[in-house]
Amino acid sequence: MIIVLLGIVEGVTEFLPVSSTGHLILAGALLGLPSADATFDIVIQLGAILAVIVLFWGRFMKVGRGLLARDPAAIRFTRNVLLGFLPSAVVGAVAYKAIKAVLEAPTIGPVVVAVALIVGGVLILIIERLSKTVKTRSVEDMPWRTALTIGVVQCLAMIPGVSRSGATIMGALTLGVDRETAAEYSFFLAIPTMMGATALALFKGRHELGDAHLTAIAIGFVVSFLVALVVIRWFVGFVGKHGFGPFAWYRIVAGTVALIALSLG
Repeated sequence: MIIVLLGIVEGVTEFLPVSSTGHLILAGALLGLPSADATFDIVIQLGAILAVIVLFWGRFMKVGRGLLARDPAAIRFTRNVLLGFLPSAVVGAVAYKAIKAVLEAPTIGPVVVAVALIVGGVLILIIERLSKTVKTRSVEDMPWRTALTIGVVQCLAMIPGVSRSGATIMGALTLGVDRETAAEYSFFLAIPTMMGATALALFKGRHELGDAHLTAIAIGFVVSFLVALVVIRWFVGFVGKHGFGPFAWYRIVAGTVALIALSLG
């Protein structure tokens, strides 16, 4: 039951700018759940990533055919996703041990998450208000410098509670990308980013994995995949109409409540 709950939390929050890893940490700390450890938290995110592949399968197939035909738009799409992934790949490989230590710290991790939720919420409100000029309306039309800069901004999400999707989307908005494209780019960028993080986590933690651990990961993976299928479809339509403000206020309220609860505990 606990693993199913964590899988639902992951599936709901992975693509929303509210930090899926942060919510998994807070769920364990505030609900008294046994710690699932950093390897579990990272690997079950791959279930949500699989949902992106399924929902955008037609788009990926079109890009694949375009690459074979040397279509410029397909080449730019692939270039931009790879450039956005590159900074986090480098930083993640270097800082893996430090990140894992923060994720698994029973006292430090939850506090860092709560503070990051509040600060991130405030920044989202500011960026939404100031980012009015739209220069880019598709991933294919995104300049390479924009893609690389968004990739650098995504590295901030290695701080628990910042949110990978939140960092990439807000970075994109600041650089003149429209809301829907920013959300889609966040989805696409999640694929190589989380696949890389999962491969690294499994390799580093391979000696700790037992049958029970692998079973828990498998259950969390499936649950997060099914939930994410629903959330992704809803999210793009929602931000097109309402923007990211509601998620900012949610972060501020959730972070404040978490800080209060942690101080009382």
